[in-house]
Amino acid sequence: MYSFYLFRFCSKSSNFYRSALIYPFNSLPGIYSLDIQANSSSDSCSIQTSSSLDTLNISTVSDMIEKQHWSELKKMLNDADHNQILQQLFDSNVNPSLIFVYFRWLESDYGVSHSLEQYCRLFHLLAKAKLYPKIRKLLNEFVVKNEGKSNSSIFHTLLMFGDRFCRNSVLIDMLMLAYVNNSKVDLAVDAFKLACHYGFKLSVSSCNPMLSALVDEGKIETMENVHKEMIRRRFQPDVITFNTVINGLCKVGKLQKASDLMEDMKVWGFSPTVVTYNTLIHGFCKKGRVGKMYKADALLKEMVLKKICPNEITYNILIDGFCKDENLTAAMKVFKEMQMQGLKPHLVTYNSLISGFCKDGKICEALNLMDEMLGSGLQPNIVTYNALIDGYSKKGMVKEARELLDDAARLGLPPTTVTFNTLIDAHCKAGNMDEAISLRRLMFEKRVFPDISTFNCLIAGFYRKGEKEEVHKLLNEMKKHGLKADVVTYNIRIRALCQTGQSRRAVRLLDEMIEVGLNPNHVTYNSVIDGYCKEGNLRAAMTLRMRMEKEGKRANVVTYNVLIKGLCNKGKLEDANVFLNEMLEKGLIPNQTTYEIVKEGMMEKGFVPDIDGHLYNQSVKS
Repeated sequence: MYSFYLFRFCSKSSNFYRSALIYPFNSLPGIYSLDIQANSSSDSCSIQTSSSLDTLNISTVSDMIEKQHWSELKKMLNDADHNQILQQLFDSNVNPSLIFVYFRWLESDYGVSHSLEQYCRLFHLLAKAKLYPKIRKLLNEFVVKNEGKSNSSIFHTLLMFGDRFCRNSVLIDMLMLAYVNNSKVDLAVDAFKLACHYGFKLSVSSCNPMLSALVDEGKIETMENVHKEMIRRRFQPDVITFNTVINGLCKVGKLQKASDLMEDMKVWGFSPTVVTYNTLIHGFCKKGRVGKMYKADALLKEMVLKKICPNEITYNILIDGFCKDENLTAAMKVFKEMQMQGLKPHLVTYNSLISGFCKDGKICEALNLMDEMLGSGLQPNIVTYNALIDGYSKKGMVKEARELLDDAARLGLPPTTVTFNTLIDAHCKAGNMDEAISLRRLMFEKRVFPDISTFNCLIAGFYRKGEKEEVHKLLNEMKKHGLKADVVTYNIRIRALCQTGQSRRAVRLLDEMIEVGLNPNHVTYNSVIDGYCKEGNLRAAMTLRMRMEKEGKRANVVTYNVLIKGLCNKGKLEDANVFLNEMLEKGLIPNQTTYEIVKEGMMEKGFVPDIDGHLYNQSVKS
């Protein structure tokens, strides 16, 4: 192979200036040709590329791309500068679809890493030709490959290659969607903010998926800010926008805000859909408590009034909510109403009800529902069996619970970690540690792997039996399995230490929790406070209560019950009375334990608490 060098000579005042560069022409057969023009009356001669022949040869290249004659194209290009060829394609009138194919071929076959400028130029060419599916494909590849490219540089480069406002708006809109589709929602939000700054017009096609991704990632505050900015910038939302934001607000318990937003929908001219109502109902059901379930039920009535037909999802949400709220009467009422509306209960419906009755200790009713379910042609799944196993376990009927495990296996239903954990916990509570360990071995045989809850059940069981060595073995085994102790693990250990008069050691464990990044809860603090009170160390108990409140945990009814009982046991009845009044002033409602402490710790000792007769009257009634 030889190289033919081209020189340009220019004469001026007897000096020759020569510049030089030059292409190895033999490596580009048929692509470049020369047109040497000489003018005897001129001081210079020039060598130019023939535009007509270049156009012809680019046409040859584009024809090969179109026919996908890649091997021939490789031979033709050989050692050519591919970027230069790409540049010529950009400058020509070649179909952008062919440039797109060539662009990607260079990446896949030659490993060419295209610059941001080349991407942006191709984006504009494709947008001009309205080849949006190709833009989407290229953008998805771009956001994955081009790590480290800031949105500012992308925006700047897009503007450099095209100043059409609408075209840039479309490209940035599609860029945001590509970020979301590739799980880069933070970059999508950054692009959104920058687009707002530049004044580009974005669509709900990109903004709605971004809002949804923020909800899925639990970034509700960011979602709210983005939604506010959309409204401020006069973006035109749609029903999906409102439903997405309502869903996010419900997920974090901002139910009033979610309800207000449903009213805002109407102002914007949108009618809430069954999805809107289902989302709000689910939010209220998840929150629980009587007031919230009442609101959820009221929303169902409102739907019917507005002629928005509740679907199976609506009824399933309500039934599950009432079951978890331990209001089985209301759950069955909704169940019957569902059937009256001609809607067929699903397996999910029956599982919610069976689980609710099992948790309430009503095994017979749960089994009747299972028979009804089988009669309707529905087959139980492992969730159904888990609920029944839990019901039998809670009643202490561990033998029957174990038989259900075998029944599920015969039906070809593989047990889950929840199945085994339920049975293991039942045996641990019954003191059958050998059977509990046997079940854990069976887990491995069935290729069901223990989780942190499995170990927590066993640790609690061995603590009840006083077998501390077995506890230490389990803690070491947890580490081998790569499982980290959670708040429940620490609470079990802390409670065990406090019950054996080792509250100081329990505090060290509490400190360790914080060091490893765990957040102690009320159970943690109340266990240690109770431990100190039982040891008669009221000063330490009060100090820990102050620490608890400094760390953002307000004393609850259990905290006050423990402290009042501790003070009563030490004969400090006046101080106990002060705490009793403090509890009531903070709006905490005394429970049965409170009344029993007052009765046994104060009144039976001849001390009548000074609280305007409220507790005295209640205690007399009890």
